[in-house]
Amino acid sequence: MAKVSTSDFRNGLVLNMDGELYSITEFQHVKPGKGPAFVRTKLRGIVNGKNIDKTWRSGENTEAVRVENREYQFLYQDGEMFFFMNNETFEQIPVNSNQVERQDYLIEGQTCSILFNADDEQVLYAQPPDQLVLTVSQTDPGVKGDTAQGGSKPATLESGAVVNVPLFINEGEQIRVDTRTGTYIERAK
Repeated sequence: MAKVSTSDFRNGLVLNMDGELYSITEFQHVKPGKGPAFVRTKLRGIVNGKNIDKTWRSGENTEAVRVENREYQFLYQDGEMFFFMNNETFEQIPVNSNQVERQDYLIEGQTCSILFNADDEQVLYAQPPDQLVLTVSQTDPGVKGDTAQGGSKPATLESGAVVNVPLFINEGEQIRVDTRTGTYIERAK
């Protein structure tokens, strides 16, 4: 593990703090008019999922963990385990369900990102892409004139996730969804 200074902080950098791995989601260098400079960070626990705030003195060192993001294809789920395959080596790896983010957007054959600790090849977490094109499997028909400002209705997608969509979306249509927020973006072209 390499030592990094607060001047090297960037979004996505993974730090080892007290044996727990945290990823920097936001940081800000602050130079007050009086007193020394410092860095405010928002961190997300990779394994435990906790969100914490931490303030560092400017120039302070901490341990960074080298991580690799690799593309794997989701194969299937068996109980608490999700199985993924490397498309180049055809190696299959099991990932525990508590390490798989946004599970309700996974469908078989989909390409996902798996984050590995580069030092010991341990799986940190797996997640689907940030935006997906999915088919609407069930939704109520929208009635024209129900609302003056557009409106929305719930729709169940082929993966099982439920998102709010505009009234003009019907069953069988493909839509683009942001998996991070669970929101409808647009009709797929």
